[in-house]
Amino acid sequence: MPRFVALCALTLLAACKPPASDDYVTRTQIADERKAPAKPIASPDAEGATWATSPESGRLLYGKPGEMPLLSLGCEDGTLVYRRYVAADPDAKAVLALIGNGHVERLWIDAAQEGEAWLWRGTIAADDPRLDVLTGPRSVEATVPGAGSLRLNGSQRPAEFISRCAGEIIPPPIPEASPE
Repeated sequence: MPRFVALCALTLLAACKPPASDDYVTRTQIADERKAPAKPIASPDAEGATWATSPESGRLLYGKPGEMPLLSLGCEDGTLVYRRYVAADPDAKAVLALIGNGHVERLWIDAAQEGEAWLWRGTIAADDPRLDVLTGPRSVEATVPGAGSLRLNGSQRPAEFISRCAGEIIPPPIPEASPE
């Protein structure tokens, strides 16, 4: 019996883990600390902002005349490229929430390095039905977490740009009837 008790005591001791100690850090490797995201910014004032085609890049720009654009739409081989011109954390990923024209949509948007700056950039097939949120005549709220909410004033220009990018034929506008 004394042998059995000694064996049990030995088994219990073997199952114990060593106590915490100050030198634990020296025995393990610590990964780099995670950096906190940048502080959120205020929503930009979009009063007076309009949609305009850039003659240099062929992109559709949204912003106040004479100032840096707030958002742009580009077309690359049937793919719509959308950019939100606000600083992003390197390699960050987010969702661009779009609400307007009877739709609520969420599109992936990632931080992409453009020159020295990191900006928000995403792509989607130009014929994706989720883009209907941008093709109506009413305003759209575009939000990227931490980058503020941007009000896109209503216009037919995004619908025309997206249709061209998707390769659809756009009929000419119907002239208004003159009063007789």
